[in-house]
Amino acid sequence: MKLLLLLFIIYSAAAGAQEIVVSSKTFTESYVLGEVIKRAAQERGLEVTHKQGIGGTIILWQALTSGGISAYPEYTGTIAEEILKDPTATTIEAIRAKLAPFGMTITKPLGFNNTYALAMRRAIAESHEITSISDLAKHTDLVVGVTHEFLGRADGWKPLAKAYGLEALEVRGINHSLGYSALASGDIDVMDAYSTDAKIAENDLVILKDDRSFFPRYDAVVLYSMKADSRFIEVLQSLEGKIGEAKMIELNAEAERTADYTKAASLLFTSSPAQESEGLVERTFHRVARHLQLVFMSLLFAVIVGIPLGILAFKSKSFGAVILAATGIVQTIPSLALLALLVAIPFFGISTATAVIALFLYSLLPIVRSTASGLESISLSLRESAEALGLPPPVRMRKIYLPLASRSILSGVKTSAVINVGTATLAALIGAGGLGEPIISGLNLNDTATILEGAVPAAGLALVVEALFLWADRIFIPKGLRI
Repeated sequence: MKLLLLLFIIYSAAAGAQEIVVSSKTFTESYVLGEVIKRAAQERGLEVTHKQGIGGTIILWQALTSGGISAYPEYTGTIAEEILKDPTATTIEAIRAKLAPFGMTITKPLGFNNTYALAMRRAIAESHEITSISDLAKHTDLVVGVTHEFLGRADGWKPLAKAYGLEALEVRGINHSLGYSALASGDIDVMDAYSTDAKIAENDLVILKDDRSFFPRYDAVVLYSMKADSRFIEVLQSLEGKIGEAKMIELNAEAERTADYTKAASLLFTSSPAQESEGLVERTFHRVARHLQLVFMSLLFAVIVGIPLGILAFKSKSFGAVILAATGIVQTIPSLALLALLVAIPFFGISTATAVIALFLYSLLPIVRSTASGLESISLSLRESAEALGLPPPVRMRKIYLPLASRSILSGVKTSAVINVGTATLAALIGAGGLGEPIISGLNLNDTATILEGAVPAAGLALVVEALFLWADRIFIPKGLRI
Protein backbone atom coordinates (compact mmCIF):
# COMPACT_ATOMS: atom_id res chain seq x y z
CA MET A 1 0.00 0.00 0.00
CA LYS A 2 2.91 2.35 0.75
CA LEU A 3 4.36 1.55 -2.68
CA LEU A 4 1.02 2.42 -4.30
CA LEU A 5 0.86 5.75 -2.46
CA LEU A 6 4.45 6.58 -3.43
CA LEU A 7 3.81 5.74 -7.09
CA PHE A 8 0.66 7.88 -7.12
CA ILE A 9 2.40 10.89 -5.52
CA ILE A 10 5.25 10.69 -8.06
CA TYR A 11 2.77 10.31 -10.92
CA SER A 12 0.59 13.20 -9.71
CA ALA A 13 3.63 15.47 -9.45
CA ALA A 14 4.72 14.58 -12.98
CA ALA A 15 1.21 15.06 -14.35
CA GLY A 16 0.97 18.54 -12.86
CA ALA A 17 4.37 19.74 -14.02
CA GLN A 18 2.97 22.19 -16.60
CA GLU A 19 2.79 25.70 -15.16
CA ILE A 20 0.54 27.46 -17.68
CA VAL A 21 -2.51 25.49 -18.80
CA VAL A 22 -5.30 26.90 -20.96
CA SER A 23 -8.55 25.04 -21.44
CA SER A 24 -11.78 25.33 -23.42
CA LYS A 25 -15.37 24.14 -23.55
CA THR A 26 -16.73 21.46 -25.87
CA PHE A 27 -17.75 23.60 -28.84
CA THR A 28 -15.86 24.92 -31.84
CA GLU A 29 -15.48 28.57 -30.87
CA SER A 30 -14.09 27.74 -27.44
CA TYR A 31 -11.57 25.32 -28.96
CA VAL A 32 -10.46 28.01 -31.42
CA LEU A 33 -10.13 30.70 -28.75
CA GLY A 34 -8.10 28.31 -26.62
CA GLU A 35 -5.73 27.87 -29.56
CA VAL A 36 -5.62 31.65 -30.08
CA ILE A 37 -4.50 32.13 -26.47
CA LYS A 38 -1.91 29.36 -26.80
CA ARG A 39 -0.52 30.81 -30.05
CA ALA A 40 -0.36 34.36 -28.63
CA ALA A 41 1.56 33.07 -25.60
CA GLN A 42 3.95 31.03 -27.73
CA GLU A 43 4.77 34.13 -29.79
CA ARG A 44 5.89 35.73 -26.51
CA GLY A 45 8.15 32.78 -25.77
CA LEU A 46 5.90 31.11 -23.16
CA GLU A 47 5.25 27.38 -22.89
CA VAL A 48 1.49 26.86 -22.77
CA THR A 49 -0.57 23.67 -22.87
CA HIS A 50 -4.12 23.74 -24.24
CA LYS A 51 -6.37 21.07 -22.73
CA GLN A 52 -9.18 21.06 -25.25
CA GLY A 53 -12.85 20.69 -24.48
CA ILE A 54 -12.74 19.45 -20.89
CA GLY A 55 -16.36 20.25 -20.05
CA GLY A 56 -18.97 22.89 -19.41
CA THR A 57 -18.96 26.03 -17.31
CA ILE A 58 -18.99 24.48 -13.85
CA ILE A 59 -16.28 21.91 -14.63
CA LEU A 60 -13.98 24.61 -16.00
CA TRP A 61 -14.69 26.95 -13.09
CA GLN A 62 -13.79 24.17 -10.64
CA ALA A 63 -10.62 23.48 -12.60
CA LEU A 64 -9.70 27.17 -12.51
CA THR A 65 -10.34 27.67 -8.79
CA SER A 66 -8.50 24.44 -7.90
CA GLY A 67 -5.43 25.53 -9.89
CA GLY A 68 -5.77 22.80 -12.51
CA ILE A 69 -5.82 25.40 -15.29
CA SER A 70 -4.71 29.02 -15.56
CA ALA A 71 -7.33 30.46 -17.93
CA TYR A 72 -10.12 29.68 -20.38
CA PRO A 73 -12.35 31.68 -22.76
CA GLU A 74 -15.73 32.61 -21.28
CA TYR A 75 -18.64 35.02 -21.80
CA THR A 76 -19.83 37.81 -19.53
CA GLY A 77 -23.44 36.63 -19.46
CA THR A 78 -22.38 33.12 -18.51
CA ILE A 79 -20.12 34.40 -15.73
CA ALA A 80 -22.91 36.51 -14.27
CA GLU A 81 -25.67 33.90 -14.59
CA GLU A 82 -23.87 30.60 -14.02
CA ILE A 83 -20.77 31.33 -11.93
CA LEU A 84 -21.67 34.39 -9.87
CA LYS A 85 -25.44 33.71 -9.85
CA ASP A 86 -25.91 37.47 -10.09
CA PRO A 87 -27.69 38.70 -13.26
CA THR A 88 -27.12 42.30 -12.15
CA ALA A 89 -23.36 41.96 -12.78
CA THR A 90 -23.55 43.31 -16.32
CA THR A 91 -20.36 45.38 -16.58
CA ILE A 92 -16.71 44.31 -16.68
CA GLU A 93 -16.04 46.27 -13.48
CA ALA A 94 -18.94 44.64 -11.63
CA ILE A 95 -17.89 41.15 -12.74
CA ARG A 96 -14.27 41.76 -11.73
CA ALA A 97 -15.38 42.95 -8.29
CA LYS A 98 -17.45 39.78 -7.80
CA LEU A 99 -14.64 37.50 -9.01
CA ALA A 100 -11.91 39.10 -6.89
CA PRO A 101 -12.73 37.16 -3.68
CA PHE A 102 -12.11 33.94 -5.63
CA GLY A 103 -8.72 35.19 -6.82
CA MET A 104 -10.03 35.38 -10.38
CA THR A 105 -10.55 38.14 -12.92
CA ILE A 106 -11.31 38.69 -16.62
CA THR A 107 -9.87 40.57 -19.55
CA LYS A 108 -11.76 43.31 -21.31
CA PRO A 109 -13.99 41.98 -24.14
CA LEU A 110 -12.10 40.32 -26.98
CA GLY A 111 -14.25 42.22 -29.47
CA PHE A 112 -17.50 40.34 -30.12
CA ASN A 113 -20.79 39.48 -28.44
CA ASN A 114 -21.65 35.81 -28.92
CA THR A 115 -25.18 35.83 -27.59
CA TYR A 116 -27.45 32.83 -27.24
CA ALA A 117 -30.16 32.60 -29.89
CA LEU A 118 -32.82 30.22 -31.18
CA ALA A 119 -32.40 29.09 -34.78
CA MET A 120 -34.74 27.49 -37.32
CA ARG A 121 -34.55 26.34 -40.92
CA ARG A 122 -35.61 29.22 -43.11
CA ALA A 123 -38.29 27.20 -44.92
CA ILE A 124 -39.98 26.13 -41.66
CA ALA A 125 -39.79 29.61 -40.15
CA GLU A 126 -41.31 31.21 -43.24
CA SER A 127 -44.05 28.58 -43.67
CA HIS A 128 -45.11 29.07 -40.04
CA GLU A 129 -44.59 32.86 -40.19
CA ILE A 130 -42.19 32.76 -37.25
CA THR A 131 -39.79 35.69 -36.88
CA SER A 132 -39.43 36.04 -33.09
CA ILE A 133 -39.21 33.78 -30.06
CA SER A 134 -42.71 34.91 -29.02
CA ASP A 135 -44.13 33.41 -32.22
CA LEU A 136 -43.11 29.91 -31.09
CA ALA A 137 -45.88 29.91 -28.47
CA LYS A 138 -48.45 29.67 -31.30
CA HIS A 139 -46.93 26.43 -32.64
CA THR A 140 -46.88 23.80 -29.91
CA ASP A 141 -46.29 21.01 -32.45
CA LEU A 142 -42.70 22.13 -32.97
CA VAL A 143 -39.84 20.09 -31.45
CA VAL A 144 -37.04 21.99 -29.71
CA GLY A 145 -33.51 20.57 -29.36
CA VAL A 146 -31.07 22.35 -27.01
CA THR A 147 -27.74 21.47 -25.41
CA HIS A 148 -27.79 19.74 -22.04
CA GLU A 149 -26.01 22.70 -20.43
CA PHE A 150 -28.62 25.11 -21.83
CA LEU A 151 -31.37 22.93 -20.35
CA GLY A 152 -30.08 23.57 -16.82
CA ARG A 153 -28.69 27.10 -17.06
CA ALA A 154 -30.13 30.03 -15.12
CA ASP A 155 -30.31 31.84 -18.47
CA GLY A 156 -31.33 28.67 -20.32
CA TRP A 157 -34.42 26.92 -21.56
CA LYS A 158 -36.59 26.76 -18.43
CA PRO A 159 -36.54 30.49 -17.59
CA LEU A 160 -36.70 31.29 -21.32
CA ALA A 161 -39.79 29.09 -21.72
CA LYS A 162 -41.38 30.74 -18.70
CA ALA A 163 -40.64 34.24 -20.00
CA TYR A 164 -42.09 33.48 -23.44
CA GLY A 165 -44.80 30.95 -22.50
CA LEU A 166 -43.18 28.03 -24.31
CA GLU A 167 -43.76 25.32 -21.68
CA ALA A 168 -46.02 23.33 -24.04
CA LEU A 169 -43.27 22.69 -26.61
CA GLU A 170 -41.51 19.32 -26.69
CA VAL A 171 -37.85 19.74 -25.68
CA ARG A 172 -34.93 17.35 -26.17
CA GLY A 173 -31.33 17.53 -24.95
CA ILE A 174 -28.80 17.19 -27.77
CA ASN A 175 -25.11 17.80 -28.52
CA HIS A 176 -24.61 21.27 -30.02
CA SER A 177 -23.00 20.18 -33.29
CA LEU A 178 -25.35 17.22 -33.73
CA GLY A 179 -28.22 19.70 -33.32
CA TYR A 180 -27.45 21.16 -36.75
CA SER A 181 -27.72 17.71 -38.32
CA ALA A 182 -30.97 17.06 -36.45
CA LEU A 183 -32.29 20.43 -37.66
CA ALA A 184 -31.36 19.66 -41.26
CA SER A 185 -32.98 16.20 -41.15
CA GLY A 186 -36.18 17.54 -39.56
CA ASP A 187 -35.80 15.60 -36.30
CA ILE A 188 -36.04 18.93 -34.48
CA ASP A 189 -37.46 22.28 -35.59
CA VAL A 190 -35.73 24.73 -33.24
CA MET A 191 -32.29 24.68 -31.60
CA ASP A 192 -30.18 26.90 -29.41
CA ALA A 193 -27.27 28.50 -31.24
CA TYR A 194 -24.49 30.98 -30.73
CA SER A 195 -24.70 34.11 -32.86
CA THR A 196 -21.14 33.62 -34.19
CA ASP A 197 -21.72 30.01 -35.30
CA ALA A 198 -20.50 29.61 -38.88
CA LYS A 199 -23.17 26.95 -39.49
CA ILE A 200 -25.97 29.54 -39.22
CA ALA A 201 -25.14 31.05 -42.62
CA GLU A 202 -23.82 27.75 -44.00
CA ASN A 203 -27.18 26.00 -43.38
CA ASP A 204 -29.30 29.06 -44.27
CA LEU A 205 -30.87 29.26 -40.82
CA VAL A 206 -33.01 32.03 -39.37
CA ILE A 207 -32.19 33.54 -35.97
CA LEU A 208 -35.39 34.36 -34.08
CA LYS A 209 -35.60 37.84 -32.63
CA ASP A 210 -35.29 38.00 -28.84
CA ASP A 211 -38.24 40.42 -28.70
CA ARG A 212 -38.44 40.43 -24.90
CA SER A 213 -34.68 40.97 -24.45
CA PHE A 214 -34.33 37.81 -22.37
CA PHE A 215 -30.66 37.10 -23.10
CA PRO A 216 -27.96 39.34 -21.58
CA ARG A 217 -24.81 40.28 -23.48
CA TYR A 218 -22.29 37.51 -23.92
CA ASP A 219 -19.12 39.45 -24.59
CA ALA A 220 -16.22 37.06 -25.10
CA VAL A 221 -13.49 37.47 -22.47
CA VAL A 222 -10.74 35.35 -20.94
CA LEU A 223 -11.38 34.25 -17.36
CA TYR A 224 -8.08 33.72 -15.56
CA SER A 225 -6.38 33.37 -12.18
CA MET A 226 -4.76 36.43 -10.66
CA LYS A 227 -1.90 34.12 -9.64
CA ALA A 228 -1.03 33.36 -13.26
CA ASP A 229 2.40 34.31 -14.65
CA SER A 230 2.53 38.08 -15.16
CA ARG A 231 3.88 37.58 -18.69
CA PHE A 232 0.90 35.34 -19.47
CA ILE A 233 -1.51 37.96 -18.12
CA GLU A 234 0.08 40.50 -20.48
CA VAL A 235 -0.56 38.09 -23.36
CA LEU A 236 -4.23 37.80 -22.40
CA GLN A 237 -4.59 41.57 -22.17
CA SER A 238 -3.00 41.95 -25.62
CA LEU A 239 -5.99 40.09 -27.11
CA GLU A 240 -8.53 42.62 -25.83
CA GLY A 241 -10.60 44.08 -28.67
CA LYS A 242 -8.67 42.13 -31.31
CA ILE A 243 -11.38 39.74 -32.54
CA GLY A 244 -14.48 41.20 -34.21
CA GLU A 245 -17.68 39.23 -34.84
CA ALA A 246 -16.97 38.76 -38.57
CA LYS A 247 -13.45 37.52 -37.80
CA MET A 248 -14.70 35.06 -35.19
CA ILE A 249 -17.23 33.65 -37.67
CA GLU A 250 -14.38 33.26 -40.17
CA LEU A 251 -12.23 31.40 -37.63
CA ASN A 252 -15.13 29.11 -36.70
CA ALA A 253 -15.84 28.36 -40.36
CA GLU A 254 -12.17 27.50 -40.98
CA ALA A 255 -12.13 25.18 -37.95
CA GLU A 256 -15.21 23.33 -39.16
CA ARG A 257 -13.94 23.16 -42.74
CA THR A 258 -10.50 21.79 -41.87
CA ALA A 259 -11.17 20.10 -38.49
CA ASP A 260 -7.96 21.88 -37.42
CA TYR A 261 -8.37 24.37 -34.57
CA THR A 262 -4.69 25.36 -34.65
CA LYS A 263 -4.88 26.28 -38.32
CA ALA A 264 -8.08 28.24 -37.75
CA ALA A 265 -6.51 30.21 -34.88
CA SER A 266 -3.48 31.04 -37.03
CA LEU A 267 -5.70 33.19 -39.30
CA LEU A 268 -5.63 35.81 -36.55
CA PHE A 269 -1.83 36.04 -36.66
CA THR A 270 0.30 37.42 -39.47
CA SER A 271 3.66 37.85 -37.74
CA SER A 272 4.69 34.25 -38.30
CA PRO A 273 3.34 31.21 -40.11
CA ALA A 274 1.27 28.65 -38.25
CA GLN A 275 3.11 25.68 -36.86
CA GLU A 276 2.50 22.64 -39.01
CA SER A 277 0.08 20.17 -37.49
CA GLU A 278 1.31 16.65 -36.84
CA GLY A 279 0.63 14.09 -39.54
CA LEU A 280 -1.97 11.38 -38.99
CA VAL A 281 0.59 8.67 -38.19
CA GLU A 282 2.50 10.89 -35.74
CA ARG A 283 -0.72 12.09 -34.06
CA THR A 284 -1.98 8.54 -33.71
CA PHE A 285 1.34 7.32 -32.30
CA HIS A 286 1.37 10.01 -29.59
CA ARG A 287 -2.28 9.40 -28.74
CA VAL A 288 -1.85 5.64 -28.50
CA ALA A 289 1.23 6.10 -26.29
CA ARG A 290 -0.73 8.42 -24.00
CA HIS A 291 -3.70 6.05 -23.99
CA LEU A 292 -1.49 3.10 -23.03
CA GLN A 293 0.05 5.16 -20.24
CA LEU A 294 -3.39 5.86 -18.76
CA VAL A 295 -4.47 2.21 -19.08
CA PHE A 296 -1.20 0.79 -17.70
CA MET A 297 -1.00 3.08 -14.66
CA SER A 298 -4.64 2.60 -13.66
CA LEU A 299 -4.48 -1.17 -14.23
CA LEU A 300 -1.26 -1.45 -12.22
CA PHE A 301 -2.88 0.31 -9.24
CA ALA A 302 -6.02 -1.82 -9.64
CA VAL A 303 -4.00 -5.07 -9.55
CA ILE A 304 -1.96 -3.93 -6.53
CA VAL A 305 -5.14 -3.05 -4.61
CA GLY A 306 -7.72 -5.38 -6.18
CA ILE A 307 -6.04 -8.76 -5.61
CA PRO A 308 -5.46 -8.18 -1.85
CA LEU A 309 -9.07 -6.97 -1.55
CA GLY A 310 -10.23 -10.12 -3.31
CA ILE A 311 -8.20 -12.24 -0.86
CA LEU A 312 -9.79 -10.37 2.07
CA ALA A 313 -13.23 -10.93 0.54
CA PHE A 314 -12.47 -14.67 0.34
CA LYS A 315 -11.21 -14.90 3.93
CA SER A 316 -14.06 -12.95 5.56
CA LYS A 317 -17.59 -13.41 4.24
CA SER A 318 -19.01 -10.38 6.06
CA PHE A 319 -16.13 -8.09 5.14
CA GLY A 320 -16.15 -9.55 1.64
CA ALA A 321 -19.76 -8.54 1.14
CA VAL A 322 -18.87 -4.95 2.05
CA ILE A 323 -15.88 -4.92 -0.34
CA LEU A 324 -17.88 -6.31 -3.26
CA ALA A 325 -20.77 -3.95 -2.59
CA ALA A 326 -18.47 -0.91 -2.44
CA THR A 327 -16.65 -1.77 -5.68
CA GLY A 328 -19.98 -2.61 -7.30
CA ILE A 329 -21.44 0.79 -6.38
CA VAL A 330 -18.44 2.56 -7.93
CA GLN A 331 -19.04 0.59 -11.13
CA THR A 332 -22.62 1.89 -11.33
CA ILE A 333 -21.59 5.57 -11.22
CA PRO A 334 -21.68 6.99 -14.77
CA SER A 335 -18.14 7.72 -15.95
CA LEU A 336 -18.86 11.38 -16.69
CA ALA A 337 -20.36 11.83 -13.23
CA LEU A 338 -17.34 10.19 -11.58
CA LEU A 339 -14.96 12.48 -13.47
CA ALA A 340 -17.02 15.52 -12.44
CA LEU A 341 -16.97 14.42 -8.79
CA LEU A 342 -13.19 13.89 -8.80
CA VAL A 343 -12.53 17.20 -10.56
CA ALA A 344 -14.34 18.99 -7.72
CA ILE A 345 -11.77 17.64 -5.23
CA PRO A 346 -8.94 20.22 -4.93
CA PHE A 347 -6.19 17.59 -4.72
CA PHE A 348 -7.23 16.16 -8.10
CA GLY A 349 -8.85 18.87 -10.27
CA ILE A 350 -8.21 18.79 -14.02
CA SER A 351 -5.21 16.48 -14.27
CA THR A 352 -3.96 13.19 -15.65
CA ALA A 353 -3.96 11.83 -12.09
CA THR A 354 -7.73 12.36 -11.94
CA ALA A 355 -8.21 10.27 -15.07
CA VAL A 356 -5.96 7.52 -13.69
CA ILE A 357 -7.87 7.41 -10.38
CA ALA A 358 -11.22 7.23 -12.21
CA LEU A 359 -9.98 4.35 -14.39
CA PHE A 360 -8.47 2.66 -11.32
CA LEU A 361 -11.85 2.75 -9.54
CA TYR A 362 -13.61 1.28 -12.58
CA SER A 363 -11.00 -1.50 -12.82
CA LEU A 364 -11.43 -2.76 -9.26
CA LEU A 365 -14.68 -4.74 -9.44
CA PRO A 366 -13.67 -7.36 -12.08
CA ILE A 367 -10.32 -7.99 -10.34
CA VAL A 368 -11.75 -8.18 -6.79
CA ARG A 369 -14.66 -10.39 -7.84
CA SER A 370 -12.56 -12.75 -9.99
CA THR A 371 -9.95 -13.13 -7.23
CA ALA A 372 -12.57 -13.90 -4.60
CA SER A 373 -14.53 -16.30 -6.82
CA GLY A 374 -11.33 -18.02 -8.01
CA LEU A 375 -10.29 -18.71 -4.43
CA GLU A 376 -13.81 -19.83 -3.53
CA SER A 377 -13.78 -22.36 -6.38
CA ILE A 378 -10.87 -24.28 -4.87
CA SER A 379 -12.25 -27.56 -3.59
CA LEU A 380 -12.48 -28.18 0.14
CA SER A 381 -10.38 -31.34 -0.16
CA LEU A 382 -7.47 -29.38 -1.66
CA ARG A 383 -7.66 -26.81 1.11
CA GLU A 384 -7.67 -29.54 3.77
CA SER A 385 -4.69 -31.24 2.09
CA ALA A 386 -2.76 -27.96 2.17
CA GLU A 387 -3.52 -27.57 5.87
CA ALA A 388 -2.54 -31.19 6.54
CA LEU A 389 0.89 -30.48 5.08
CA GLY A 390 1.38 -28.02 7.94
CA LEU A 391 2.01 -25.03 5.68
CA PRO A 392 1.46 -21.59 7.28
CA PRO A 393 -1.57 -19.64 5.89
CA PRO A 394 0.58 -17.09 3.93
CA VAL A 395 2.52 -19.91 2.26
CA ARG A 396 -0.68 -21.82 1.45
CA MET A 397 -2.10 -18.67 -0.16
CA ARG A 398 1.06 -17.89 -2.17
CA LYS A 399 2.09 -21.40 -3.19
CA ILE A 400 -1.24 -23.20 -3.60
CA TYR A 401 -4.39 -21.08 -3.53
CA LEU A 402 -3.31 -18.19 -5.79
CA PRO A 403 -1.79 -20.48 -8.48
CA LEU A 404 -5.00 -22.56 -8.49
CA ALA A 405 -7.08 -19.37 -8.79
CA SER A 406 -4.77 -17.81 -11.38
CA ARG A 407 -7.07 -18.49 -14.36
CA SER A 408 -9.94 -16.65 -12.71
CA ILE A 409 -7.73 -13.78 -11.47
CA LEU A 410 -6.13 -13.25 -14.88
CA SER A 411 -9.56 -13.29 -16.48
CA GLY A 412 -10.63 -10.44 -14.20
CA VAL A 413 -7.48 -8.46 -14.96
CA LYS A 414 -8.06 -8.97 -18.69
CA THR A 415 -11.65 -7.78 -18.38
CA SER A 416 -10.50 -4.65 -16.55
CA ALA A 417 -7.82 -3.98 -19.16
CA VAL A 418 -10.21 -4.21 -22.11
CA ILE A 419 -12.82 -2.06 -20.34
CA ASN A 420 -10.11 0.47 -19.49
CA VAL A 421 -9.08 0.83 -23.14
CA GLY A 422 -12.61 1.96 -23.99
CA THR A 423 -13.28 4.00 -20.87
CA ALA A 424 -9.93 5.82 -21.14
CA THR A 425 -11.26 7.71 -24.17
CA LEU A 426 -13.26 9.80 -21.69
CA ALA A 427 -10.01 11.01 -20.13
CA ALA A 428 -9.84 13.56 -22.96
CA LEU A 429 -12.79 15.35 -21.34
CA ILE A 430 -10.47 16.52 -18.57
CA GLY A 431 -7.49 17.20 -20.80
CA ALA A 432 -5.65 13.94 -20.12
CA GLY A 433 -5.24 13.21 -23.83
CA GLY A 434 -5.33 9.80 -25.45
CA LEU A 435 -7.54 8.45 -28.21
CA GLY A 436 -10.57 10.26 -26.84
CA GLU A 437 -9.31 13.60 -28.21
CA PRO A 438 -10.25 13.00 -31.87
CA ILE A 439 -13.50 11.29 -30.84
CA ILE A 440 -14.66 14.28 -28.79
CA SER A 441 -13.38 16.74 -31.38
CA GLY A 442 -15.12 14.80 -34.15
CA LEU A 443 -18.41 14.82 -32.23
CA ASN A 444 -18.01 18.56 -31.77
CA LEU A 445 -17.41 19.05 -35.51
CA ASN A 446 -19.85 16.31 -36.56
CA ASP A 447 -16.96 14.88 -38.58
CA THR A 448 -16.93 11.09 -38.98
CA ALA A 449 -13.34 10.96 -40.26
CA THR A 450 -12.06 12.72 -37.13
CA ILE A 451 -14.07 10.40 -34.88
CA LEU A 452 -12.56 7.38 -36.62
CA GLU A 453 -9.04 8.72 -35.92
CA GLY A 454 -9.69 7.78 -32.29
CA ALA A 455 -12.27 5.00 -32.55
CA VAL A 456 -10.35 2.71 -34.93
CA PRO A 457 -7.05 2.74 -32.96
CA ALA A 458 -9.00 2.26 -29.71
CA ALA A 459 -10.73 -0.82 -31.14
CA GLY A 460 -7.39 -2.12 -32.43
CA LEU A 461 -5.80 -1.51 -29.05
CA ALA A 462 -8.51 -3.57 -27.34
CA LEU A 463 -7.75 -6.47 -29.70
CA VAL A 464 -4.02 -6.16 -29.00
CA VAL A 465 -4.68 -6.22 -25.23
CA GLU A 466 -6.81 -9.33 -25.68
CA ALA A 467 -3.99 -11.02 -27.60
CA LEU A 468 -1.38 -10.03 -25.00
CA PHE A 469 -3.40 -11.72 -22.27
CA LEU A 470 -3.49 -14.95 -24.28
CA TRP A 471 0.30 -14.81 -24.15
CA ALA A 472 0.21 -13.92 -20.43
CA ASP A 473 -1.74 -17.15 -19.76
CA ARG A 474 1.44 -19.09 -20.52
CA ILE A 475 3.40 -17.15 -17.93
CA PHE A 476 1.04 -16.77 -14.99
CA ILE A 477 -1.14 -19.88 -15.19
CA PRO A 478 0.46 -23.18 -14.10
CA LYS A 479 0.85 -25.58 -17.05
CA GLY A 480 -1.53 -28.13 -15.59
CA LEU A 481 -4.38 -25.60 -15.39
CA ARG A 482 -4.13 -24.33 -18.97
CA ILE A 483 -6.77 -25.30 -21.51
